[in-house]
Amino acid sequence: MPKNKYPIHLSDEEREMLRAFVSKGTAPARSIRRAQVLLLCDEHRPGGKMKDGESADQMHVHINTILNIRKTFVKQGAQAVIQRKKRVTPPKVTGELEAKIIALSCSEPPAGRSRWTLRLLADKAVELQYIDSISYDTVDRILKKRTQAPSP
Repeated sequence: MPKNKYPIHLSDEEREMLRAFVSKGTAPARSIRRAQVLLLCDEHRPGGKMKDGESADQMHVHINTILNIRKTFVKQGAQAVIQRKKRVTPPKVTGELEAKIIALSCSEPPAGRSRWTLRLLADKAVELQYIDSISYDTVDRILKKRTQAPSP
C-alpha cells in the first residue's frame, strides 16, 4: 500500500481546539464536519488513525473530500480547513450599477416600444457602457430585489 502523502499529526493544542469547536456546534455544519474529519485522520488518535475509506464512510462524504481536507491541513493549517474561503473577485454588479439600471427602467422606453423588457435593459446597459456584459437574468434579479414589498 502506498505511503500516505498528507499525514495528519495534530498537536495537543490543535486536538483540543478541534474537539471544542466540534462540541460547541455553533459553527456551520461544513466546518464541523471538516474538523471531525481531521480528528478521525489524526495519526496519534486513540485507537489509531482511520483509513481514508473508513473515514469517508463514517462521515458520509466522498473519499476525495477526505483527501482534500488532509491536503489543505498539511499545506495551510487547521484554520484554513474549517474556515470558509473569502471571495477572491469582487462582485460584478455593484449598488451603483443597480441604481443605474433601475433609473434606466424608469425612463422612457426606446422608440417603437411601449415598455422596457429585460433584454432591452441589459442591452442598453452594455450600450451605455455601465458594464461590459450583463444577462437579462441578472437585470431581472436587480429589479425583483427592488420591487419586493417589505415584510410586516
